[in-house]
Amino acid sequence: MNKIRKAVITAAGRGTRMYPATSTIQKEMLPLMDVDGLTKPAIQIIIEEALESGIEEVCLVVNKHNRAQIESHFKPISNEEIRLFKGKEWALLASAKMQHIASRLHMVEQSQPEGYGHAVWCAKDFVGNEPFLLMLGDHIYTSGTETRCARQVMDVYEKYETSVSAVQQTPAELLHLFGTVRGKLIQQNPRVYDIDLISEKPTLEFAEEKLRVEGLLWGMYLCFFGMHVFTPSIFDSLRYAIDNDLRENNEIQLTSAHERLRCAGERYLALESIGERWDIGIPFGYAQTQAALAVNSVFREQMLAALIKMLAVPMHHIPEAFKD
Repeated sequence: MNKIRKAVITAAGRGTRMYPATSTIQKEMLPLMDVDGLTKPAIQIIIEEALESGIEEVCLVVNKHNRAQIESHFKPISNEEIRLFKGKEWALLASAKMQHIASRLHMVEQSQPEGYGHAVWCAKDFVGNEPFLLMLGDHIYTSGTETRCARQVMDVYEKYETSVSAVQQTPAELLHLFGTVRGKLIQQNPRVYDIDLISEKPTLEFAEEKLRVEGLLWGMYLCFFGMHVFTPSIFDSLRYAIDNDLRENNEIQLTSAHERLRCAGERYLALESIGERWDIGIPFGYAQTQAALAVNSVFREQMLAALIKMLAVPMHHIPEAFKD
């Protein structure tokens, strides 16, 4: 069995939904207080999820705008900063951790915004002939167990030795946002499915007819969680799309490559992840992400007390512009 040593994190999107903040700082570099109480750019939290799950090398798929920002963040601490942080052991430890991350980090640049599938294709040479973990550069995860979400997916791959995607039960009204799968339950605790159909952002009518999964409540579907482990065969599927210019909304998509991989005869599984995903690529999602990290952090008690106090504020104290 090939051990999963490598991770690919796609971080080439421009983050237009987070404008005007992203006119000066790329969305992957937006700061968040992590569960350890330290403030970090989002991309560092995502990389740490991969490394703490057992990944040895990480490839970021970046663009020409955010590469310099990311590289600058992971530079060694300067002499001036060493003097500034004198007596602040936590800062020096954080710097040492960042250098550890930098030693495991590779970058490839997606020259044009050709889509998610194309971004994954850009990491082909880095991956080589190995299985790899794929994560999004704008999704943060909080696990519902002691096992990291990334490690959960990796554990399923190591048991079955075939491609696996994390999924989450999702209500019908959100299907237009996600790739959706149908499959047969083959394992309980955690729940693992043998996938027999994949559809990107299906209509409700199509989902009701084709994507119902036995055992799920009516109106609930299995949608992608934003985390996968693929065998290198995914690149054959992506090459087919690129060579034949197969586009959806003018982009090379990954979900279609999933389905071609499955149709080509390779077994493809889905893991119902135990945890939550948080999307920092939209304003409310960014706020949700920070709240989720805070209530799971070393400042949990203070955060809960602050939330209770804020919820007690009468509505008329809220500025008019924010009431709707």
